[in-house]
Amino acid sequence: MKSLILIIIGSALINNVVLNQFLGICSFLGVSKQMKASASLGGAVIFVMTIASAVASLLYDFVLAPYGMSFMKTIVFILVIAALVQIVEMFLKKTAPAVYKSLGIFLPLITTNCAVLGVALTNAQSGNNFIESVLYGIGTAIGFTLAIVLLAGIRSRIREEDLPAPVRGAPVVLIAAALMSIAFMGFSDLAF
Repeated sequence: MKSLILIIIGSALINNVVLNQFLGICSFLGVSKQMKASASLGGAVIFVMTIASAVASLLYDFVLAPYGMSFMKTIVFILVIAALVQIVEMFLKKTAPAVYKSLGIFLPLITTNCAVLGVALTNAQSGNNFIESVLYGIGTAIGFTLAIVLLAGIRSRIREEDLPAPVRGAPVVLIAAALMSIAFMGFSDLAF
């Protein structure tokens, strides 16, 4: 049980996919302008990454690896992720049009979000079993959501400040993201 909890905490805080591994930066910087859009994208990523981790693990363990087709894992994982994103997109368009509109182009970009694909590939390469794969996916998605929501909060405060012209916009956002990354490095000594 302890090792399973460590998988979630480790993937969310210690090896944060955005702030430590630098995957998924496009949507991290693009959507973090508004808190609601950030939380919505985080929720969508949690759903897609968790389900993608489970499906990719099953496909890899029971189809690709036993039949010697592990070289096709990248293509298969991309197809699984694309299908899941389409399901999320249709669901949001039907049930929450405002959230769907606020996410804009970044919702379809989850399909090519390297963080989602990176989790599926890491699980396959690490030899994680089904439970470990799902927990790693959940933890990574929670870490992504935490990072994007924190950056959205920071950006809302930055907008209220009178900053010098050279650092307004993208420079101050990149500085804030770098400082967040440094702060998350403090979790590396976290031990149970």
